[in-house]
Amino acid sequence: MSHRLRVHFIHGLEGSPQGAKPRFLAEHFDTVAPAMDTSDLPGAIATQEAALAASAPDVLVGSSFGGAIAVDLLARGVWRGPTVLLAPAAARLDVANRLPDGVAVTVVHGVDDDVIPLADSRALAATGTPALVRLVEVVDDHRLKTLLDTGSLADIVRDTHARRGS
Repeated sequence: MSHRLRVHFIHGLEGSPQGAKPRFLAEHFDTVAPAMDTSDLPGAIATQEAALAASAPDVLVGSSFGGAIAVDLLARGVWRGPTVLLAPAAARLDVANRLPDGVAVTVVHGVDDDVIPLADSRALAATGTPALVRLVEVVDDHRLKTLLDTGSLADIVRDTHARRGS
C-alpha cells in the first residue's frame, strides 16, 4: 500500500485547526493544521513556516488568509512543493499576488465568492509555470463547501501532488 500523502493545512480567518476543511483532509490524508494568531500576519507566517519545516508535507493547502500565507512561503522559497490555494487572499493582504516558477499549484475559487474577488485568483493563476499551474472555478461561494460535499478536494490534492515539478 502506498503511503498516505502528508498535507499541511493553513486555515483562513474564519477557520481553525478543527474546522470542516482540516477535518475533511484528515479523513483522506495525514494532515497537520497548526493553530495561529490570524490577527498578526507576520506572526502567523512565522508560525506556519516553523510548522512546515517540522511537518515535511507532500502538499501544502492554504485557504483564504491561509492561502495568502502559502503564497508568501512560496515567494520566499520556504516551500517549493505542490500547493493547493483555496480562494487565496494574497492580493488583499499585501502579499505579492504571484507564483514562482517550477511549482505545481492549483488555485480553486468559487464563482459566487463575495469575499475575495475571482479576478484575484485568475491573476495569480496567470503567473508561475503555465504547465504546472491550474485554475479551478467552481459554482460555490467563499467557503467552497461543495469541495467537501463532493469529495473533490481530495482529488484536487492528489492531482496537484501528481503534477509536482522536479
